[in-house]
Amino acid sequence: MEIISSRVNNAIKNAKKLQQKKYRKTSYLIEGWHLFDEAIAANAIIEKIFVTQEHADKVKNYPQAVQVTAELLKDLAESPSPQGIVAVVTLPEQQMPELLTGRFLVLEDVQDPGNVGTMIRTADAVGFDAVIVSEKTADIYNLKTLRSMQGSHFHLPIYRVDTAEALTRLKACQIPLVATTLSEHSIDYREVPKTESLALIMGNEGQGISEVVAQEADILVHIAMPGRAESLNVAVAAGILLFHFV
Repeated sequence: MEIISSRVNNAIKNAKKLQQKKYRKTSYLIEGWHLFDEAIAANAIIEKIFVTQEHADKVKNYPQAVQVTAELLKDLAESPSPQGIVAVVTLPEQQMPELLTGRFLVLEDVQDPGNVGTMIRTADAVGFDAVIVSEKTADIYNLKTLRSMQGSHFHLPIYRVDTAEALTRLKACQIPLVATTLSEHSIDYREVPKTESLALIMGNEGQGISEVVAQEADILVHIAMPGRAESLNVAVAAGILLFHFV
C-alpha cells in the first residue's frame, strides 16, 4: 500500500479541495467507518481511500487505498477526532423522474447542514420515498450534513431542483402538497389524514415557507404548542410530521 506523508502530495491536495462546495463537481468526501461501510454496501464508486497505519489492514484489499499519517488524516477530516479513514466518493447522478409517486420530503431553503442531514435521516427512517431539496438548501455533501445523515443518502434518492420546478412536477403528478406554517389559514397536522402519496414541505429556519409555496400548497399545517416557546426547531418539527404521515 502506498504511503503518503506530505501535504503537497497531489492526492491530498485534491481531496482537501473537496471540503469546499465549489470543488465538489464530480466527487465528495466521507469520513468514518460507518459511512465507508454504507458506501460499500450501496455499491458507491470509491475513488480514493485515506487510512492511518493502525487501520490499514481493514482496507488492504482495496487498490485505491493509501496510508497517511494521523496529522494528514485530521487535515482531511472535519471532526476533531477522526476515526482513521477518509474516502473520496463519486457523486451520483440523480435526475428527478417524470412520474412521481409516493411520499416526498421537500426542503425549501433550509440553511443549517445539521438540520438538513437530520431531516433526511428521519425521512429515511420512516420510509419516505425521496427527498427534494431546493437550490438554496444547504449542500447535502457538506461533511456536517453527511455526519447528520449517517448514510441515509445511500438509501433514498435526493433531488436538488428549483422550488418552482419541484412544485410544478409534484402537482403534475397529483401529489398533494402539505406545507408547514404558523399562518392563520393552517390547521392542526393531526386533522390531516394519512395518505400513500404526499409532499411534506419544510421551510427555512427563520423565514418559513415562501409565499409561492403557501399559495401552491393544498394544505397548510401547524403543530400546536401548549407551552411558551414560539416555534420548534425545523428538524424536530419535521420528525413529528414525518412519523405522523406514515
